[in-house]
Amino acid sequence: MEIQTVKKLEKMARKESGIDFIRLGFALLFLVAVLSYSFINSGGIPNNVFLAIAALFGAYMAMNIGANDVANNVGPAVGSKALTMGGAIVIAVIFEASGALIAGGDVVTTIKKGIIDIEGFQGDTESFIWAMMAALLAAALWLNLATFFKAPVSTTHSIVGGVMGAGIAAAGFSIVSWGTMGQIVASWIISPVLGGIIAAIFLFSIKKTMVYKEDRVSAAKIWVPVYVAIMSWAFVTYLTLKGLKKIWPTVVDILSFLPDEEKPSFLVASLFGLVVALLVYIILRKTVVKKALHIENTRAGVNILFTVPLIFAAALLSFAHGANDVANAIGPLAAIHDAVISGGINAKSGIPLWVMAVGAIGIALGLALYGPKLIRTVGSEITELDQMRAFSVAMAAAITVIIASQLGLPVSSTHIAIGGIFGVGFLREYLTTSSKQEVLLQEQELLENEKKTLKAYNSELEDLQRKSEKRKVDYERIVTLYKLIDDEEEKVKVAKKQLKNAEKTQYVRRDAFKKIVAAWIITVPAAAVLSAMIYFMIRGIVL
Repeated sequence: MEIQTVKKLEKMARKESGIDFIRLGFALLFLVAVLSYSFINSGGIPNNVFLAIAALFGAYMAMNIGANDVANNVGPAVGSKALTMGGAIVIAVIFEASGALIAGGDVVTTIKKGIIDIEGFQGDTESFIWAMMAALLAAALWLNLATFFKAPVSTTHSIVGGVMGAGIAAAGFSIVSWGTMGQIVASWIISPVLGGIIAAIFLFSIKKTMVYKEDRVSAAKIWVPVYVAIMSWAFVTYLTLKGLKKIWPTVVDILSFLPDEEKPSFLVASLFGLVVALLVYIILRKTVVKKALHIENTRAGVNILFTVPLIFAAALLSFAHGANDVANAIGPLAAIHDAVISGGINAKSGIPLWVMAVGAIGIALGLALYGPKLIRTVGSEITELDQMRAFSVAMAAAITVIIASQLGLPVSSTHIAIGGIFGVGFLREYLTTSSKQEVLLQEQELLENEKKTLKAYNSELEDLQRKSEKRKVDYERIVTLYKLIDDEEEKVKVAKKQLKNAEKTQYVRRDAFKKIVAAWIITVPAAAVLSAMIYFMIRGIVL
């Protein structure tokens, strides 16, 4: 039997190593293709070697964004079993790449969020190129390490740390915009707290309006269309504000009745969302009524009604993420491309189609090859998710970004999503506190009763053993008592174990919570230190 088990383990290990080898092969093939194309495409241009290597780093960064950050968009849907792992990856790959290519924009502010002042380079183009290369590689390496340890971290914070560290190494601490860095530190708290609160509010609302009702199906007919309509408003508003802002002039040209603005206002985005929400509500009222005829009057039955909205949420989040976070991979690459081509340093730069493609394809490939590890972590290793909990997390992701953007608060999509998951988990713990106390009292009472019984048996045994003259019945009782004491001692052990387990019942895994928070805190400084080291290494090699 043991030999068979060992053989099975060996077979599984060989299969896993074979899959890892195939993954690595596809990743290397993509990197080599990007390196080769960039080198050939820029032939004859001074410093084209730097551009080719930067393209390689950008491709590596894009794959790591796909492997780590995209899990936040589809992880809850997979964890709740609204989507299979394969289905989630297909949806995310399509919509991440579409978002990057369609709405990724033709202009990116290459110095992310004003982290450093480019005037600090004093026109030294080579130092600027080295700094951007170091930032890209450092951010990618940090993301790779975080993915290995199954810690979802912010890719934006990774590149922020990379740019800051390389900037300091190249031009000193005065180059850093410390006000911006203060905002980023603030986002470590703002993002998860806002996400957690909003997700918990929506989950509690769903419970009060449907789950806690005696007739859940009738309540679902009324409230599911309302919640999905709110989700539709949130996502259309979110998508308009964040996903379409870079192509808004084109949208205005097509829809001439819109105000002639460079980017959509909150009012216009909200009106778009409201129109879609009303249409969704009208359509869904009829659909839910029909579907409700075939579901059970249980929590599981109500959960089924949230499956399709969750799939749409995963797709829309992926599209918006691809549109925004592709800049984390191609922003510095676009800056290097512009510096190599123009020979100068510019705050903004146009992005060639091939650079956009590197970001889009890299994110999609990284997700397909290495995304499942983080998707499982986000979906099932923090807290148990079902469809309505995952729905609440998706709602939190969209609404928190909308609120934060209007208040001018810095937020991270990764921190919002993970904060939302923590929020629904801690809400479950809070709501079950009273019932948990009842269980603890019952277990404690059981343990005390077992101890009293054991004490009584021991006392009786001692009395019988002290008797000078024992009858046959006494000896028989002594034997019985020994057996009863053994049984009772076992019952006491079981009661103690049950009490301990009841005290330890938690819906949020504390080890995952501590690991993720620690990874968030050290992301910027770790990427900064790594980036500074890489900058000095590049400088040492070149000079």
